[in-house]
Amino acid sequence: MEDWEDFLSKTMDYYSSQISKLIEELSRLPGIGNKTAQRLAFHIINLPEEQVERLSSVIRAAKRDVRYCKECFTLTDAELCPICRSKNRDHGIIMVVENPRDLAAYEKTGKYEGVYHVLHGAISPMLGIGPGDIKLKELMARLQREVKEVIIATNSSLEGETTAMYISKLIKPTGIRVTRIASGVPVGGDLEYIDEVTLLRALEGRVEL
Repeated sequence: MEDWEDFLSKTMDYYSSQISKLIEELSRLPGIGNKTAQRLAFHIINLPEEQVERLSSVIRAAKRDVRYCKECFTLTDAELCPICRSKNRDHGIIMVVENPRDLAAYEKTGKYEGVYHVLHGAISPMLGIGPGDIKLKELMARLQREVKEVIIATNSSLEGETTAMYISKLIKPTGIRVTRIASGVPVGGDLEYIDEVTLLRALEGRVEL
């Protein structure tokens, strides 16, 4: 398989430098390969100018305005995200997830009525990521309020399991109930790629830690 430099040198022969630069930048996005970057580049070029302006404006606004929710640390454009602001959610139940995409996966089930806490990572000694590098201190601060259960929904990878056990040991002395989503989620599976029925069964079948 040709590497990016070989691919870019070939496209420079076919396209103008601006098209090649656009393809190069698009290919830097996660999950976007060289061919997909080409298709996206030509799609953008063929869009009406006002649509391109709207797209670029939305990207700039998102980069400028999106921040962490001060409560759960998901991404939002306000001080608190809609879930944390909601009076219809059970704020006494906190589901701990690794990233905002996992939060979105559980929200798609439409059945979870509690709130979330986003760690923005998982403990991984191999990668040099320790407890202080994720939002654990912030989670413990939230437990000073009336919390009755913490559901640990980290991924079923080695890092996710390590993080789950670490959190459990931190919370157990407080007397708050700590549960782990059931093993219906495949080992090594990322929550964002798992269907809603499997996620719901994992939630309903959660076990005490």
